[in-house]
Order: sequence, then structure tokens, then C-alpha cells
Amino acid sequence: MSKLGKFYSKASLASKIRYSYFILLIPFMVFQLINYRNLSTNNKHYDEMIDAAVTASEFSLDFKKDFDYEVYLLIVGNKSKEDSELGNYLGDAKRLVTELEKDVSSNTNKKRLESTKKYLNNLETYVTRIEENLEKGDMYEENMKIWDSDVQIVTELIKETMLQYIYYEIRSVEESRDAYHAVYIKTLQFSLIVFIAVTLLILILSYYIPQSISGPIMRLSKVTEKVAGGDLSVRANETTGAEVVMLNDSLNSMIEKLNELIRQVTREQERLRKAELELLQSQINPHFLYNTLDTIVWLAEAGEHKKVVGMVESLSDFFRTSLSHGLDSVTIREELLHVKSYLEIQQVRYQDILQYNIDVSEEIYGCTIPKITLQPLVENALYHGIKNKRGLGTITINGRRDQDRVILEIKDNGIGMDTERLSSVMDGIVSKNPNQHDIYGLYNVNERIQLKFGEEYGISMESSYGDGTIVRVELPFSSERENQQ
Repeated sequence: MSKLGKFYSKASLASKIRYSYFILLIPFMVFQLINYRNLSTNNKHYDEMIDAAVTASEFSLDFKKDFDYEVYLLIVGNKSKEDSELGNYLGDAKRLVTELEKDVSSNTNKKRLESTKKYLNNLETYVTRIEENLEKGDMYEENMKIWDSDVQIVTELIKETMLQYIYYEIRSVEESRDAYHAVYIKTLQFSLIVFIAVTLLILILSYYIPQSISGPIMRLSKVTEKVAGGDLSVRANETTGAEVVMLNDSLNSMIEKLNELIRQVTREQERLRKAELELLQSQINPHFLYNTLDTIVWLAEAGEHKKVVGMVESLSDFFRTSLSHGLDSVTIREELLHVKSYLEIQQVRYQDILQYNIDVSEEIYGCTIPKITLQPLVENALYHGIKNKRGLGTITINGRRDQDRVILEIKDNGIGMDTERLSSVMDGIVSKNPNQHDIYGLYNVNERIQLKFGEEYGISMESSYGDGTIVRVELPFSSERENQQ
């Protein structure tokens, strides 16, 4: 293999594509440069002649008539020297002749323009003589002679000269068009030659370059198909193309790690199930049970039999809904019954500092929620919010539907958190790496919600030190009929 061949085989896929584009681009660049040069030259010459013809057309063919008539009005006294337009006529005419001299296309027309300038100078001289005669007075016959014998003859000469100029400029345009047509024919012929050459080059490169790019990729694709079919014994062996070699090594490394990853996933699933079970069990806090039973005993000794019955019923409802026949999810109606039982028990224990209110739309009662979602949030509001602030505290649970979402809010008017503490709590929840024991319940609730419904759902918090905290739970909306299905 030649050095060029080895260099190409080791090149990256992007480089190979760039080389192919560059090879195809060279003849087009040469062709475009030649075309640009020819067309630019011809167009410039053609535009100059067109501009000259257009400028000449501004030299009105009525110049003779207008100028002669203006001189006559001056002689007969219908216009004064100050009102006369003769100066403007001569100024405009000289300006146009000067513009035409810049782009004149032939020596003959250049001489015609020079003659026209001389004629205009003569007219200026005649006008000056007429004006001087008018100042002297009683020179009407002399002025009429100048007008008839000099002015009208010179304006006729200007008219004829400019007509000849326009005629020969148009002839030059025609000649230029013929030359442009010849260039156009040559350009077409050259384009055809270039097209045939490029087509042959494309036919050659269209086989070799795609083959050198797609061949290794197709062989790697066959390896991935076998891996997808469960055959982890295959290995890739490609040595050409920088990216292909990298992909080859990465694929082999991936195959080596797949078995280990599969085993890790299995272990993680087992750990996840175990963590869920431990979480549910941890919610039935032994200390909560002991404290509740102590309260029941204290009430019984005090003769508060109705309160004893109420607490026993609430405790029974609490544990019944906690178990929920082993289900991972319940309806919001059932979850509210569970948290209400918890609040009734705690209200008896903390009757001096706790009151609660539940205001949840019945529209969302049938929606699904992971079991034991609200109780840890309410417990957190009680122990970390209300108990740390003097006076009567209130826990409010609100719930509503917001389009395709369910929004549940647990509000308390407890001690709240400052900005730094709130940021620390939310970072621990979002980063999924809680390093504080007192936020582990919040973290677990958020994890279970996202595990069941996805990362776009979960909990968020608002808090202000001294004013309380709001914990917001977002869930997908689903009807009770869908849950039953």
C-alpha cells in the first residue's frame, strides 16, 4: 500500500469526507473563477455602455425646441434675465456631457462630445450677447438676428450630434452583446467538459469513499446485532479509521462490562425493594406507638373514656391504612384517611399547640399516590416546625387539580427556615445524597414519587423563617376508573 493509501486508511471519517469534498470542489472552484473573470469583464463593459446610453437619453431631444423658445421669450421681453431658464439649460447640458465623457466607448463619440461642449460654449456666448443688447436697449433686430442665424443653428447641431452619439453607442451595445453571446457559448462548452470530468470523478469516488467509510461501520453493526441478540462472546476487530478504531475499542469494552452491569442491576433491584420495605416499616415508628399507648393509659386513668375510644379508633385506622393489604400505592382518599388518623392522635397529645385543617378537592380523591406520602411530611411539619415555635400551630393540607397534574400542599405556621437552610434541604433532596438525618423522610418521599411517576414529579418547598413552611407534592392526574383498571 502506498504512503498516500496508508495515510487515507488511518484518517478519521470526518477527514475522509472533507478530502472527498475538497477533491470535488477543486474543478468547480477553477470553473467558477474563470467564469467570474469572463463575466465580470464583459458585464463591466456592457454596463458602462448601457449607463452611457441612459445618461445620453437624459439629454432631452426637446433641448433645441426648449432652448430656442426660452431665448425668444427673453428677446421679446416675456421673461427677464433673472427669470430665464437658459442658465439652467446650459448647466444641465454641460453636466450631462461631462458624465458621458467618463464612460465614452469610442474615440469617435468622444470627439462628438467635445464638439457638443464647444456648441454649448457658443450658445453661452450668444446668450451673453443677447443679454448685453437687452441692457443697451433698442437692439431687437440685432437679437432676432442672433437668435435666427446663430442660436437655432447651434442647437440644431447639438441635436444632431447627440442623436449620432446615441446611435453609435447603441451599435456598440449590439456589438458587445454579440461578443457576450460568444463568451456565453464558450462558457457552455467549457461547463459541459467540466461536468463530464466531474461526473467521472464522482463515479470513481462515490464507490471508494463510501465503501471505506461504511464498510467498517457495517461490520461493527453486525457485532452489535449479535450483542443485542444476547451473544456476549463476540468481539470487534477493526483497524482502519480513527473513529472506527475508537468505536471498536469502546464496543469491546462495553461487551466486557455488560455482564457485570447486568449483575449490578439485579443487585440494585433487590436493594431497592428492600429499601422500600424498610421505608414502610420505619413509618410505623415504635416511639409513636409507645407514646400513643401512654396517652391512652393516661386518658383512661383520667376517666376520659370517649377520648380513649376515639384514640383507639384512630390508631386502628392508622395501622390499617399503613398496611393497605401490602399495596405500594393507594388512592388520595385512603392516604388522607391515614394522615387524618395520625393528626387526630397527635392533636390529643399536643392539644395546646396543634390544630389542623384538610381541604382537598374531591375531584382528585381517586388519583394514585405512593402509600405513606403525606404522613412523613405532616410529621416533619409538626416536629420541626410547630413544636419549635411558641403558641398554637396550624397544619393545613390542600389539594387540587392543575390541568394534568395533582398538587398537594402541606402548610404549617411553625418556625420555618431561612434561605440558607432551605437551600441545604432542597440540595439534599434533589442531589439524592442526603447527609442530614432530619431530611431523610423528605428524601424518601421524593424518591418514591419519582420512582413511580418519573423525574418531572416530586416535592418542592417554600419557607420563611418565623412564618412557616409549605411542602408541595406534584403527581400525575388519573381518574379513579383508570386506577381500578
